[in-house]
Amino acid sequence: MTLYGLWLSTLHRASSSRIPAAFVSRTLNSLNICVNTHRRVPPTTRHLSVTNTNFDESNVTAATEPKKRNKTEKSSLQSGREKRRKFIGLAKAVDRGQWDNTYSPGGANGISFEAKSGLPNRDKMFRVLGIESSCDDTGAAIIRSDGTILGESLASQHAIHEEWGGVVPGLAKTAHEENIDKVINEALQKANMEIGDVDAIGVTVGPGLEICLRVGCHKARDLAIEYNKPFVGVHHLEAHILMSRIPAERYDSKDDTPTEDKLFDVSARAIEFPFLALLVSGGHCQILKCLGIGKYHIIGGTLDDSLGEAFDKTARLLGLPVGGGGGPAVEALAKEGDPKSVKLPIPLQKRKDCDFSYAGLKTAVRLAAEKICVERGVDNVDELPHKDKANIAASFQHVAFRHVEIRLGRAMEQVEKEDGIKQLAVVGGVAANKELRKRLDALCSERNEPWDMLVPPPRLCTDQGAMSAWAAVERLMVGSSDVPEGHDVFARYPFSFSSNNNEEK
Repeated sequence: MTLYGLWLSTLHRASSSRIPAAFVSRTLNSLNICVNTHRRVPPTTRHLSVTNTNFDESNVTAATEPKKRNKTEKSSLQSGREKRRKFIGLAKAVDRGQWDNTYSPGGANGISFEAKSGLPNRDKMFRVLGIESSCDDTGAAIIRSDGTILGESLASQHAIHEEWGGVVPGLAKTAHEENIDKVINEALQKANMEIGDVDAIGVTVGPGLEICLRVGCHKARDLAIEYNKPFVGVHHLEAHILMSRIPAERYDSKDDTPTEDKLFDVSARAIEFPFLALLVSGGHCQILKCLGIGKYHIIGGTLDDSLGEAFDKTARLLGLPVGGGGGPAVEALAKEGDPKSVKLPIPLQKRKDCDFSYAGLKTAVRLAAEKICVERGVDNVDELPHKDKANIAASFQHVAFRHVEIRLGRAMEQVEKEDGIKQLAVVGGVAANKELRKRLDALCSERNEPWDMLVPPPRLCTDQGAMSAWAAVERLMVGSSDVPEGHDVFARYPFSFSSNNNEEK
């Protein structure tokens, strides 16, 4: 395959992923211009000398090497396709032995933790610097081991990505590089501390955008080595889950500001293991049985798009601003619409498991919008009246959340019966949605035996430094830390102590 062909193939695949369509379109146009204005030398002539007409065996060998490579690549592609076929119809991001790197801080049994870079003194309060750069915001925070946030800083990239309709990885990486020192220094200043005063350092190492993760990871590694601090490579999804365990009294109930003048019980948690967690974010949608630090059984996951992705794509369809995420934009518009005005199908009605699917709903929303355009006599969705857009947003949100209620309700029945669990944590960026919180609160309270539901404050549902710092605290409290030297990052990083309870074992 030519370089142009490789680029073209990659970008066409990207056009169906989370990479913004506008970015893909502009890049493809640029490539077409380059190809049309620069003559490409035929592959066979590239390996022949134009000044020497004598036979050169090395030239022949060089000319045949691409053919050998093509056969190897074709065989590898076929093998990859066969491997992927095994997982068709199964939830994504679940470890079934197909991943090279999985998250298992407690080893095979889930409890054999190691302090590979040491531990702070856990007999007294200790303070951790947390760094987050997994996607499009650069965050840092100092958190005390009782859960009190002493200082935090967040550099948003909303304005950078707004014109592209979504996150552009290269632009996000550059912004992280420009802001990483600034947010760390601001968090330290707010905590009235210097870097040498922190007792440990935690940083998100996956899953996420690899080039973005690397910015935060390298910075944290360097600081841990330079100042001889315990280092923790934080799992991004575990960090979201563990935020639900910070006791509510750590924050002022009026405005979520931390109460820095009080000391609390270091061992106190808002929710104890085991509990059920619903993780809903821009990149993930899972129901997990949480058994301990690093120990999670995935009961349900998405077959295709996450809930956050469905919100983002619906926002783009309706022409809403998505620089700050499509979720808040759709939520705001949905308040003005009728949730039952547009008929949309609830996904996976025939599957009696706990998995999710939003790709079909996304398509149904597009087709419904196009039908309304025909009825209104307009050319595209942008020209629809505001009320029609609000009705589409409200109907989409209603069905998307109904899908969650059905799958989550089934999971709640399962774990209550099998494990006696009656606690639910709702975490991730979409957990900040007020309508979702209200509906899930009703789902818990209306059961025969009501469940307790824990949800972090809205500002702590989205990505920020405090989640990395607190996840590091939780790891350190069980005696777990990592070696900073050479610690890598992982775009895909499934929990290894996981299984889908709907599948045969």
